[in-house]
Amino acid sequence: MTHFFRTSVRGALLSVFLLAGTAVASFAQLGVGRPVGRQLADAIIVKIDNQIVLQSDLDAGYAQEVARAEGKPLPPDIRCRLLQSIVMGKLMLAKAETDSVTVTDDQVNSELNRRMAYFVQQIGSEKKLEEFYNKPLKQLKDDLRTQVQEQLVQQKMQETIAGKVTVTPREVRQYFSRIPKDSLPYFSTEVEVGQIVKLAQVNESAKQATIAKLNEIKARIQAGESFEELAKQYSQDPGSGAQGGYLGFFKRKELVPEYEAAALRLEPGQMSPIVESQFGFHLIQLIERKGDSFSTRHILLKPETGGNDVNAAADQLAKLRRRILADSITFAKAAKDASDDKTSSASGGLLANRQDGSSYLPLDKLDPAIFFTIDTMKVGHITPPLPYRTDDGKDAMRILWLKSNTPPHQANLKDDYQKISQAALNEKKNKALDEWFSKNRGSVYLEADPQYADCKLLAPTTL
Repeated sequence: MTHFFRTSVRGALLSVFLLAGTAVASFAQLGVGRPVGRQLADAIIVKIDNQIVLQSDLDAGYAQEVARAEGKPLPPDIRCRLLQSIVMGKLMLAKAETDSVTVTDDQVNSELNRRMAYFVQQIGSEKKLEEFYNKPLKQLKDDLRTQVQEQLVQQKMQETIAGKVTVTPREVRQYFSRIPKDSLPYFSTEVEVGQIVKLAQVNESAKQATIAKLNEIKARIQAGESFEELAKQYSQDPGSGAQGGYLGFFKRKELVPEYEAAALRLEPGQMSPIVESQFGFHLIQLIERKGDSFSTRHILLKPETGGNDVNAAADQLAKLRRRILADSITFAKAAKDASDDKTSSASGGLLANRQDGSSYLPLDKLDPAIFFTIDTMKVGHITPPLPYRTDDGKDAMRILWLKSNTPPHQANLKDDYQKISQAALNEKKNKALDEWFSKNRGSVYLEADPQYADCKLLAPTTL
């Protein structure tokens, strides 16, 4: 590890705890163990006030490090380092409880949905993800909920402690000058790529055909056929269809508003009218209410987009592209105003590097569909509209813009100011976190399993 990327244990918290939400190539980082035969009971290895660290917490962190190392040897004390970071995170949770630092259910649900969408994209489909873990998607979310809630609280505490820290250009230059020349990282070819996405809008006739089909299914259920069997036969929800449409128990605000509103108007056993949401059209049956929670089953049908719908999206993008090329609007402004991909539109259409959040993408890590498109493009060029399928399987079109193409080089202030500035900022934030931990580590009760007595938990140690 070079000086350029070295961080303190405290500063490593975000990468250790939030990796599953940022970067990531390994399903070990999902935080849910894949069942492999008989497993030993979990054990508590550290207690910090009313917080605990389980052996499985440490094992999961170690699995992440192994995946990230890609076959390279890990430091001999890696488990101690990881445990130090985990303990620091638990200290944050203990102090967050004292200071009433919380996150909302909506924030937790949003992060859970984002992570599930990412892992579904990586493995290919919801069905494949469920088969991989031998669990329905709902259970995977339930397994992750506490972990995600804790991670978001830790992130909020870090923002409270170091969120207002900034660096000046002078501090960036000073930081860079302290890096030994033989420790400067070497960057491979990197590109900045922007996209503007337009979804193919489903036409009214396709919608009406889908509604009619669902009403036929509803009539068959009312005539005595099994809701569950028809869900298995017709539902296009890969997560629940195989379970007869059963979604399980959810609390308020955990499902899309249209679905929840329709479900809560029902009595147990009653079916809803046809309900439209962002996922398609639903026929819902309420099963049970239990306190703040309710369980339902549903049949989901998705209206199909036709060639005309895709062509309409392409026409919209072609007009937008002409305006950009004529300099009547910038690509960034067009993306913010018109792109249906809200993740990239917020950054002016630029795709984000999942490893560090920057807009610089290593060429050898690009999605093949993007790589083979931009491989022969010149900087500044914008493609004509291209077919595209979103992560959740929707038909769309998009245009791609090659903003920059940086050849392989050793880090320098001219080409890499953004990266160096971020590293300098991280160092300054880490110092603020170090000071906070030094001030607060003595205010909590800590008890560790004897096997980890040599790890010097809560001691001021750096990676």
